[in-house]
Amino acid sequence: MMKHKIAIGIGGSSGSIYAKVLLDRLAQLQDQLEAVGIVMSDNAKFNWEYELGDKSYENYPFTFYDKKDFMAPFASGSARYGTVVICPCSMGLLGRVATGVSTDLITRAADVALKERRRLILVPRDTPYSLVHINNMKTVTEAGGIICPASPSFYSRPQTLEEMAATVTDRVLDLAGLELHSYRWGEA
Repeated sequence: MMKHKIAIGIGGSSGSIYAKVLLDRLAQLQDQLEAVGIVMSDNAKFNWEYELGDKSYENYPFTFYDKKDFMAPFASGSARYGTVVICPCSMGLLGRVATGVSTDLITRAADVALKERRRLILVPRDTPYSLVHINNMKTVTEAGGIICPASPSFYSRPQTLEEMAATVTDRVLDLAGLELHSYRWGEA
C-alpha cells in the first residue's frame, strides 16, 4: 500500500471542530501515512481554544510547523507531499491562495500543491459567499484545487457534532485518496 504524505493547514475561521475531527481521523489512519505536517495560523489556535475549550491540538502525533517556517518539507515540491488540505479555510486565506500570495507556510504549501499539480483541498466554512468568494473558488478550481465546503450531510443521521463534522472530513479524506470506513450512500 502506498503511504501518503499530507500537509494540513488549519486556518483561522470558525469551524475548529472540522480540524479536530480531521486530525482525529488521520490519527486513526496512521498505517496509511508516511508523514503528516501541520501548520496553524494564530487565529486557528485562538478559535480552537475558544470553540473547543482546550489546547488538544498539542496532543496529536504529527509534526507541527510554525507558520513562518519556510524550511518545512512541504514548502518545496521536491518533498513530494501528495496532498495539502486547508481546513477550515477562511475566505481571506482562500483569496490569498487564489491569487498566489504565499506569505506564510499555509499559503506556500497551497502554492506548491498547485504548481506541482498535486491535490489541494480547501474546506471553506464561511457563509454566505460574495461574488469575490465565488470567483476565488472558481480560480482555485481552474488551477486544479478542490473546493469542499464545510457543508455537512444528514442522511447518515449524525447524532453528535463530531459525527456531523465527520460527514465533511470523511469526504476530504476520500478526496485525499485514503481508505476509511464511513457512511456510503446506498450501502447497508
